[in-house]
Amino acid sequence: MKESTGNPLLIKSLNHISLVCRSVEESIDFYQNVLGFVPIRRPGSFDFDGAWLFGYGMGIHLLQSEDPESMPKKTEINPKDNHISFQCESMGAVEKKLKEMEISYVRSMVEEGGIHVDQLFFHDPDGFMVEICDCDNLPVIPLAGEMARSCSRLNIPMVQHQQQIRVIQQ
Repeated sequence: MKESTGNPLLIKSLNHISLVCRSVEESIDFYQNVLGFVPIRRPGSFDFDGAWLFGYGMGIHLLQSEDPESMPKKTEINPKDNHISFQCESMGAVEKKLKEMEISYVRSMVEEGGIHVDQLFFHDPDGFMVEICDCDNLPVIPLAGEMARSCSRLNIPMVQHQQQIRVIQQ
C-alpha cells in the first residue's frame, strides 16, 4: 500500500476534544444548555470523574480537575486564544440568545475578497474559548492542488472521496 501524502495516518474524522474542568457539573450545564450537546454514556472503568457529551458529529470529554483551585481563571475574551469554533445558521439569533443568557462575548469580523465572516467569542465556565461563526461564507481554498470549497460538512465526503481516488491512482 502506498502512503497517502494528504492523509498519512488515514484519519477519518475528529472524534472528540477533552477539557479539564473546575466543575464537571457546571461544564455539562454549559455544553448542554448553551451549545446543545447531549450527555452520553461514559465507560464505567474510568477511575476519575468526568462526563462525555456528543453533538454536531463530535464529542466533548469533560475531565474533573484534581486541583480545581489551581486552574487559571481567564476573564479577558481574546479571539486569538485557543478555541473551538462552531458554524451557525443565524448570527443574529446566536447574539440574541447570548444576551438573554447574560454570557459575555466579543464580536469580530473577517473580510477576505469582499466576503464577510461574522464571529462571536465567549468562554465556557473554565475560560476555554468558544467561537460561533458564519464561516461557511468563506471558501476553503487549499494552497495547491485542489479547487476551492465551502466549509460545509456537505463537501467533506467529496474531498475524502477525492483523496481516496488519489491514493488508489498513485
